[in-house]
Amino acid sequence: MLIATDGAEFDVRDEGRGPALVLLHGFPLAKEIWDAQAAALAGVARIVRFDLRGLGSTTVTPGPYLMEQLAGDLVEILDALQIERAVIAGHSLGGYVALAFFRMFSERCAGLGLINSRVSADTPGQAAGRLELAARAEREGMAPIVEAFLPRFFAPGFAQRSPELAARAEAIVARTDPRGAAAMLRGMAARVPSDDLFDELTLPVALVAGSHDAIISLEETRATARALSDATLEVLECGHSPWYEAPDALNAALQRLLERVASRV
Repeated sequence: MLIATDGAEFDVRDEGRGPALVLLHGFPLAKEIWDAQAAALAGVARIVRFDLRGLGSTTVTPGPYLMEQLAGDLVEILDALQIERAVIAGHSLGGYVALAFFRMFSERCAGLGLINSRVSADTPGQAAGRLELAARAEREGMAPIVEAFLPRFFAPGFAQRSPELAARAEAIVARTDPRGAAAMLRGMAARVPSDDLFDELTLPVALVAGSHDAIISLEETRATARALSDATLEVLECGHSPWYEAPDALNAALQRLLERVASRV
């Protein structure tokens, strides 16, 4: 299904029946990373996924893509699908969008899943690195982004054990339009921290971390879990990509989040 909003056209996959669960992908990825989760959970939930603005098959528009703009895209898609409330689960960048969505549209958020994500903003050094990488992508294409991100996606040895999955991830990254990737990098560099939302995050929150994540540290995620009143933390045996490295464990974590949300109704 194609849904147009704010100058962009989104190819939205809407699968299954039941309570709505939105799956937001990370950077610089696309909705296909969630194939295993959609297949496993479509029997118990209505799974909605799409490529974020400028990534995957979605239109590249002028940037930067602020998290608030991406949250606005999501609410327009939910409106088009006539979904009033949903559980919003995001991986990495998708988690930043989920938090922005909660800040802006908390009444439409039934639960949150933050998968290998964080609540902090970039440090000055991290932001500067993103801005430099954005400029390089515009000059050189996606090769600098592939080099910067792909080696850190997986736990040590996973790419050698599962070369087909590693190649699948590399293909998604490599086919990304560098203009969209650059706009997203600039938006991530400009995002605000979300720790001011802790007192408001009284809905079910599921935190998923990778024991070998080279991008988001386990201790950082543990600190977030301690600060939230109704958060669970599940540590999976994986790096930054549980959708490929630990799909069954991730499916189970998402199903438990759906069950916690249902128990609140």
